[in-house]
Amino acid sequence: MNNLTFTLGHYIVIFGDINLCVQQTKFSYLHMKYLFFSWLAVFVGSWIVYVEYSSYTELCRGHDCKNSICDKYRKGVIDGSACSSLCDKDTLYLGKCFTMKPKSQVYSGTWGDLEGVIKCQMEEAPHYDLGNAMQHRKESAAFNQPTKGTSVERFREMILNHLKSKVGDQANLADLATQVLSITDANKDGHISLPEARSTWALLHLNEFLLALVLQDREHTPKLLGFCGDLYVMEKVPYSPLYGISLPWIMEVWIPAGVRRSMDQWFTPSWPHKAKISIGLLELVEDVFHGTFGSFLMCDVSATRFGYNERHDLKVMDARYIVPEAIFQENIRQQRCDVDEDCLYGADCLTSCDLTKHRCTPEVTRPNLAKACEALKDYTLRGAPADVREELEKQLYACIALKGSSEQMEIEHSLILNNLKTLLWKKISHTKDS
Repeated sequence: MNNLTFTLGHYIVIFGDINLCVQQTKFSYLHMKYLFFSWLAVFVGSWIVYVEYSSYTELCRGHDCKNSICDKYRKGVIDGSACSSLCDKDTLYLGKCFTMKPKSQVYSGTWGDLEGVIKCQMEEAPHYDLGNAMQHRKESAAFNQPTKGTSVERFREMILNHLKSKVGDQANLADLATQVLSITDANKDGHISLPEARSTWALLHLNEFLLALVLQDREHTPKLLGFCGDLYVMEKVPYSPLYGISLPWIMEVWIPAGVRRSMDQWFTPSWPHKAKISIGLLELVEDVFHGTFGSFLMCDVSATRFGYNERHDLKVMDARYIVPEAIFQENIRQQRCDVDEDCLYGADCLTSCDLTKHRCTPEVTRPNLAKACEALKDYTLRGAPADVREELEKQLYACIALKGSSEQMEIEHSLILNNLKTLLWKKISHTKDS
């Protein structure tokens, strides 16, 4: 009996030791697994931070832009209403960086009591790019036009010829040239200096500045607050983008595009406010389609290009891809192509490829209105009142289906545009949102 007890006790001790060893081994394995994934997370996180920081320092070069502009100002090459505040008084500050492309620096800014957006142009890339061709940066960046001794009348003629090359031979270009000369006299002393003229000449080669001039009497473009060389300050748009939520970049990396689109649709104003903003976008399409100073093409109709103010008036945040139709057609013809996709400018201006010449054709396949309706579809249908939803959906899909630029299409274009505006306005006209 004693021997049996001893034997059982012995096995219990042995099994106890084995169980302890198993637990220790399991703990050790879990500990190593935890350490491995911890170090992996640290490594991946550090790599992402490094990549993002490198991208930031490569993109955000506001200090270099300011130094370049101020150096030219102090040498008497350029002048403008913002030069003294930027370079002498330090009352014009560059704040948060919103730059997406190194050549076009974008920052929030303060100018005394004013809040604005500061945009500064960097040097042109050496290779040919349709986007660079649209902006004509080579001529403007040198600040060598007009030359010394150029009279005001000669400068006015230069402006007229440039505007004609941009928007075509419009009947009232002389009025637009007069407006340009008024802006050129930055200090309002009744005299246009050579540095002031060179700054304005550089700005005239930028699509956004040109569009601000063309639409300055309309409510859809922010006001020009001042300039120095081809650095300029625009009125701040309080709410941007058009819809969506801003997330820390570390979260943006991991969220799938489809999930992000669904999230964005939740962070929008109330439907009546969305209706008013949508009417603003439709009015903008109307303004740039055979407008007072020619036709413009909207080559990126995405939420990030637009914002709105406290009254829910639509504002163009980034007009670099709203280009004069005449200059677009001139440049796209020079583009070599093998497939239609080679004939794309921005995100939305696509033409077809002529395979006999391997050159792009000049006519876009979709009008501005079709692109605007596609951008508004989910935006306006989500939360739409039941009594207008069906008709609104029908009109939006008819709008999205618009193709080509024939005379018949223009009639249909006007009809759909008016129907959509009327439908939305009728629903909100009796409310305070109107």
